[in-house]
Amino acid sequence: MTPRLLVLGAGPAQLGLLEAARARGLWVAVVDRDPAAPGFHLADRRCILSTEDEPAIERLVGALGIDGIISPGTDWPVGVAARIAERAALPHPISPQTAVLATNKLRQRERLAEAGVPQPRSWVVGNGDEPPAVDGPVVVKAPDRQGQKGLTLVVDPAALVPAIETARAAARSGLALIEELVDGPEVTVVGFSIDGVFTALTVTDRITAELPAFGVALAHVWPSSAADGQVGGQTRVVAEAAVAALGIENGPTYTQLRISPDGPQVIEVAARLGGGHDAELVEAVLGVDLNGLALDAALGNELVMTHHKPRVGGAVTRFLVAPPGILERVEVPEGLEARIYREPGYVFAPLRRGNDRAGAVLVTAESRAEAIAQADAAAAAVVFHLAAPALSYGSQGA
Repeated sequence: MTPRLLVLGAGPAQLGLLEAARARGLWVAVVDRDPAAPGFHLADRRCILSTEDEPAIERLVGALGIDGIISPGTDWPVGVAARIAERAALPHPISPQTAVLATNKLRQRERLAEAGVPQPRSWVVGNGDEPPAVDGPVVVKAPDRQGQKGLTLVVDPAALVPAIETARAAARSGLALIEELVDGPEVTVVGFSIDGVFTALTVTDRITAELPAFGVALAHVWPSSAADGQVGGQTRVVAEAAVAALGIENGPTYTQLRISPDGPQVIEVAARLGGGHDAELVEAVLGVDLNGLALDAALGNELVMTHHKPRVGGAVTRFLVAPPGILERVEVPEGLEARIYREPGYVFAPLRRGNDRAGAVLVTAESRAEAIAQADAAAAAVVFHLAAPALSYGSQGA
């Protein structure tokens, strides 16, 4: 009997897993509130609902006879999936308790501190609390939201109070989490755990956009130059300690760190596949089917990590950014494989959030430098034609 899978999300962050599920011949129902979400064309059943509507999703699980539920690429629905799976007696790689630690940044900070995992200094501000006296740049965020909701980089102390108000307004809890901005490059460790054994698959440099698009990735570059040699080893050890501290014993993880002068510090851990085609980069670099492993974890299949050894010298996932305007068409040169997230008629806004990105290319080469050069050339070759303004532009980005 064909397994029936429910996927929370049909956006760009879910495309790789949805393609893998289709290739395996799974029956797939997909939940997303956006009727134009690009992943819906890979679904056997389209369910136009918010991925945060837990009661409605739970009803779907029963009505559709679902065998497994998964939330790749986005944080908050990870908890929704874990809770529904427990109540419906479905297999799931993490418990609801672990999902809370993975999706609530405040609870995560507390647990990492208890375990002695290096991380930035942080403060919590609620209603009536005085803002802390900070002595450098800080990041203010809603601890129970995802993406860039309620997120502000504060360099001027005078902007701290408005940033706190923005975060508290966005937060479900009404709390704001303030974190010092660690000085140093940002890296990502993509890993997978089986029965408590963690494997760090790739360490990539996370290249982000300039303000006002703080925190939005423009590229993931492998191998990391910021975390090579001894620092690379430390980065893997710290990521493993963070994953263990949250109680993640099975399934994929996505850990963001900054390499400070004192060593790697954990920015956050997600108990899911990364939302920037990280699984596809892992497969291109190592030959490990990370999307397939995530599917097995969601369906309760045996988890087996294949032998992994680098097959290329460099790889880059480069995101495409279109200028603001109404999309008419996209020119992709023959022979270039590019993901284009949006259909004609879509209105591109200025880059502020990850969802504003227009597509991506994945390039592999014999070296890191060659992969970067080829990714830059590929991105420049993709042309977005827009109705307003009435001009054609090449894609933009770092």
